[in-house]
Amino acid sequence: MRRIILFDGDCYFCDVNVQFIFKRDPYAHFYFTPLQSDKGQELIQKFAIPKDIDSVVLIENNKVFTESSAALHIAKKLDGLWHLLFLFILIPRPIRDGVYKYIAKNRYKWFGKKKDSCALPSSELRRRFL
Repeated sequence: MRRIILFDGDCYFCDVNVQFIFKRDPYAHFYFTPLQSDKGQELIQKFAIPKDIDSVVLIENNKVFTESSAALHIAKKLDGLWHLLFLFILIPRPIRDGVYKYIAKNRYKWFGKKKDSCALPSSELRRRFL
């Protein structure tokens, strides 16, 4: 079963998070694709995800998770103590998503957008892209 993470391919912060997840996912639980890619658009259509989504998206067992729920379900599968972050699922979703939306709204201002040229991912990471 593939767990697929859709992320904003223009966002530097999102790219850093993909690298973070990859380094803490030695069992290759996750595959990645930018929301803007053909595959990302195909998955958006297949799972009826709003086209204007401004969130990381996790597709797991044919279920779609967005915003804080996606982030916490991703953390649950990471090596180390990161899985403990899943305990935040106990916080009511409107509160969790409020924090998530605040960060998402400001991510370009705080972290910037990716430049036209960027470092190529390792061949191992490229194999995990759809």
